[in-house]
Amino acid sequence: MTIIESIILGIVQGLTEFLPVSSSGHLEIVKAILGDTSVPEESLLMTVVLHAATALSTIVIFRKEISELVMGLFQFKNNDQFKYSLKIVASMIPAAVIGVLFDEEIESLFGGQLLLVGCMLILTAGLLFLADKAKKTDKAVSMPNAITIGIAQAIAILPGISRSGATISTAVLLGIDREKAARFSFLMVVPLILGKVAKDMLSGDIASSQIESASLIVGFLAAFLAGLVACKWMIALVKKSQLKYFSFYCFAVGLGAIIYTFI
Repeated sequence: MTIIESIILGIVQGLTEFLPVSSSGHLEIVKAILGDTSVPEESLLMTVVLHAATALSTIVIFRKEISELVMGLFQFKNNDQFKYSLKIVASMIPAAVIGVLFDEEIESLFGGQLLLVGCMLILTAGLLFLADKAKKTDKAVSMPNAITIGIAQAIAILPGISRSGATISTAVLLGIDREKAARFSFLMVVPLILGKVAKDMLSGDIASSQIESASLIVGFLAAFLAGLVACKWMIALVKKSQLKYFSFYCFAVGLGAIIYTFI
């Protein structure tokens, strides 16, 4: 993998992790366009590095909220911080269970499955369009809401379904305040990303990777910087009810991916 390819993949991951257009789907599409010939171990290592970068972006943007959540969780006091921390934990459970029980099946869905990616991007487009039309969005996140949003996150493990798009759209359709929905969506994924990174690092599957350190470093930096920009941008866009534009984009890219598979 060249330096230029690493930068492109980093920017794509950084932008699409936060924007509701599916980072996994876009990485699959970009790899296909670039003619990615890396062996599974190399592809996995780059994926781990890029996800670590976007997790760090989230931590930097929400460092105050994350600090409050951690302190609230371990205070064991029946206050708002503790309750919110429990909602974050509850929202993680569905995706964590699916990831552990069906890890091999999930892995098989990645690696050139452009037809699936295209179909799931069109599904994402429909979700975003519906959420953009939601009128009454003034609620806080309740525990049942948190679990429902967590189920949406679990479904978004499929390549092509945007994690942020699915969780934010679900929250908005439940009547949750748009800015609160975006913040909850970004906060709930940090532990899962870090857990997945740790799992992949400890699995031994990437020990023999031959990707040069320079490619990994520039890919990490590109994803981190792009993630900082995209995270702030996404919060502003959700507040202004501008999800429909991403809906049109996802539909176009999804349709393009489907057509590409038959060429």
